[in-house]
Amino acid sequence: MPQLSDSGRQLVQDLAQKHGVSADGVTHMLVAVHNGNGSMAQFNHPDFSGSGQWMRGGMTMVSDLFNQQLKWRVSSLCEDIACHLANHQFAPFSGSFQSQSQNGVTSQSQASGQMGSNNSLFVPDPEANWWPQELGSPNAVGSQNSVKYAYFAEIHRLAVTTGGEPWVYDTLDHRIGGFGQQQGGGASITFTSQYGTVNLSTLPVVSRAGVTQPPVTQPVSESVDSAAQNPTTDDYTTSGADDAGTSQYANPGPVANEDVLQTLERLGGLMEKGYLSKEEFDSKKSELLKRI
Repeated sequence: MPQLSDSGRQLVQDLAQKHGVSADGVTHMLVAVHNGNGSMAQFNHPDFSGSGQWMRGGMTMVSDLFNQQLKWRVSSLCEDIACHLANHQFAPFSGSFQSQSQNGVTSQSQASGQMGSNNSLFVPDPEANWWPQELGSPNAVGSQNSVKYAYFAEIHRLAVTTGGEPWVYDTLDHRIGGFGQQQGGGASITFTSQYGTVNLSTLPVVSRAGVTQPPVTQPVSESVDSAAQNPTTDDYTTSGADDAGTSQYANPGPVANEDVLQTLERLGGLMEKGYLSKEEFDSKKSELLKRI
């Protein structure tokens, strides 16, 4: 839970006296409204009859469904808190926040947009911006149990930490929309993109614990696959010509039939997954068969 500043503790005492709620209950709701960027709150506290939800300008839900007085108290307190948060905010709120826990064992939170964490009612948390600062401001942040992530869509970077120094990954052409950690077994970290569920280990590592990692050299046998996934790359482009004006690749020499067949199988798999069109596949197929 964020630590309150002197002004935050004073506000808690004032609101507790005004609304007839314990200081602990007000603190709980203050954090909940802050997590909801000043416009919503998900709470669970005995002062409010357990769990519930508040949305500014919308409905208020409490476990004691027919207790109108409790609903009014929650709504009034949250409205007061939202106004005070806005008055102490260093930058406007934006984005959204979600959190959930299961049986007190597993927990998960996700936020999108520029989260309004800089507020004078709270003591600045040095761990709030745990990712390398040169990455800038993330488009989305989240956590699941001991794993935290920050996604930077514009620069195609994903920072992940399990409590130590973060690792930074190149997200390539993935548009990440979700994040998860599989329980049990290898407890692998996955994310979802336009290509479905993807294992984090398949992404290139840019840096580990602040140390830049050299790019991984791709095996020659996979060069055709890479060209197929990138329409702007063509391994068979004639980049040099001799004095007679012919390409240096005009007579590449014979290629083993087995290598050609394996390459064709890989290209066929890429076409089935949508990375290659049928026309592109047919073109590569024709080129390969001519080299036998």
